[in-house]
Amino acid sequence: MWEQAWLDYKRLKEDHWFWGYKTIVTQSQALRVQTAITELNKAAQTMVVGEMSIVTSPGDVEKYVQLVIDESLSDSLGLEGYKVQLHNQAIILSAAADTGILYGVFSLLKDIRSDKGLEMISGQSVPDNQHRMLNHWDNSDGSIERGYSGRSFFFKDGQVLVNERTVDYARLVASVGINEVVINNVNVAREAIDFITDKFFEPLAEMAVIFEQYGIKLFLSLDYAASIDVGGMTSADPLDKAVGTWWEERMKIVFNRIPNFGGFLIKADSEGRPGPFTYGRTQADGANMLARAVKPYGGLIVWRCFVYNCQQDWRDRKTDRARAGYDHFMPLDGTFDDNVVLQIKNGPMDFQVREPVSPLIGGLNKTNQILEFQIAQEYTGQQRHICYLVPMWKEILQFKTYRQSTKDTVADIVSGKAYKQAHCGIAAVANTGDDENWTGHDMAAANLYGYGRLIWSMSLSAEAIADEWACLTFGPNQTVLASVQNILMASWPAYEKYTSPLGIGWMVNPNHHYGPNVNGYEYDRWGTYHRADHKGIGVDRTEQGTGYISQYFSENAALYGNLETCPDELLLFFHHVSYTRQLKSGKTLIQHIYDSHFEGAKDVEDMFDTWTALEGEVESKVFDRVRERMTHQLVHSKEWRDVVNSFFYRISMIEDEDHREIF
Repeated sequence: MWEQAWLDYKRLKEDHWFWGYKTIVTQSQALRVQTAITELNKAAQTMVVGEMSIVTSPGDVEKYVQLVIDESLSDSLGLEGYKVQLHNQAIILSAAADTGILYGVFSLLKDIRSDKGLEMISGQSVPDNQHRMLNHWDNSDGSIERGYSGRSFFFKDGQVLVNERTVDYARLVASVGINEVVINNVNVAREAIDFITDKFFEPLAEMAVIFEQYGIKLFLSLDYAASIDVGGMTSADPLDKAVGTWWEERMKIVFNRIPNFGGFLIKADSEGRPGPFTYGRTQADGANMLARAVKPYGGLIVWRCFVYNCQQDWRDRKTDRARAGYDHFMPLDGTFDDNVVLQIKNGPMDFQVREPVSPLIGGLNKTNQILEFQIAQEYTGQQRHICYLVPMWKEILQFKTYRQSTKDTVADIVSGKAYKQAHCGIAAVANTGDDENWTGHDMAAANLYGYGRLIWSMSLSAEAIADEWACLTFGPNQTVLASVQNILMASWPAYEKYTSPLGIGWMVNPNHHYGPNVNGYEYDRWGTYHRADHKGIGVDRTEQGTGYISQYFSENAALYGNLETCPDELLLFFHHVSYTRQLKSGKTLIQHIYDSHFEGAKDVEDMFDTWTALEGEVESKVFDRVRERMTHQLVHSKEWRDVVNSFFYRISMIEDEDHREIF
């Protein structure tokens, strides 16, 4: 049986103020109000030992929770926001629509469990982002591409699974405000090609109904070449009228058979996937053909901008994978239909531990766009290492693009504040699987929780989110909360220190991307080079190099293009630098590499000791699971340290100033 993660309701102390609340007052029969009532009762039965009664009027009862739908609140709260007020001892939760009531109930339960006083629960909340999406890379056979938490709970042996875990998953992600879920891998294969046929409509419709109860739209990843693979045609040319007609007829069937269906996520012309380039067409041609087919049903086409040449010759110093997204999509700005949304990875490469922000974010100003994060730790420890990603995401959201004088941050752009977009928001690759605790490493759940909370409220600090998650997961034990926050906040800097230095990335084993291999991708076709030689390291992306730097607005181009002003943490992403160059810290580049790798491994020792001191304070099963994973991280961080330091000592032949053991 699986656990309930941060929705694992525990008994409240008997002096907790919520003990007196045994009544829910509402006159609404709306779908998600009924879901909210179910959630309140589920929590109450455990927290205060008893089901709450449901009435239409409070009568003489003084302590009650009232759920009120007031459509006049739509101007201030939209359709998803909510407001909590106190009237004497009554808790009045109001929203313009039933989805807001559900989110408000989850927030109220969070506040109750976080030991907030009754007088502290008043307030209102409106999501910062319109689209708050999860992308699952689950395959129809039950495997998960870049999955580190067991197998899929959506699919098994070519079948779609719909069961109690589906409900618990919907509860889990709705509790942090997720409103859209793509359930299958963007690399569509095997049975997933047929998800738009009669073979799978029944279970997909059943899943969509469950999702609807929790305010979630179901999306699917789509095979761009389905006109061939499903329709039996000879072409997938987006300008072929017969192809467009086939898609219109197919989408009419899909949207009629699957209720609460949102649309499709597309990966085209990338890493071997079919797409419009095959026919000499643009990305806009392909996206717009599909958009026209789904528009009558309110459907969206989410089109990934991860398009690049994966047949590069390592000797080619001008072709640059980092340039590809901007080069392909920037000339098309303003040509996409209004129900197409471009999904742009946060960096120009591929979810490395440190990358600059993609210049396509801020470059586009006439096109719907959503930002793409990766919760699954593909390049950040694969959920065997602790790497709390919320601080990284905060930095990205706060980045100034300089596209205009105000409202120019990434957060402004993806939330629709910078310019008018019909659709905008944030998506992320999910990190769940059928492991008992959902995320493999118990601490990795902080990233899933943190993603939902951050994209709902981008002003929340990484520390505050860590505290929330820790309190809901472990209870309000101050010793535990302080220790868990310290571990989480130290983890991303530590991982960066003992893996790849100064923004270079990629020093991993090919294919599975786990473990240190400095030259693992250095001479391959994927365009992921560090260019290390006996004199220095780094990729020249200035005007004299690949020219990538020119894709930024002038302020950032100047910052990154000058060796003196380029931030050290991104130095090697933009410049090829001598090992003896002095960094802003006063250290030489080679000494920074040595020191940071020793420091990172030491940081993991400190994190391990902090967790070990919690024995007896944390449930033993959870404590043991985390300690086992941290023991692996302790060993593996030292392997990273030794492999990377040894490589650079051998290639540079420059001694460590502190004469530590380097092999």
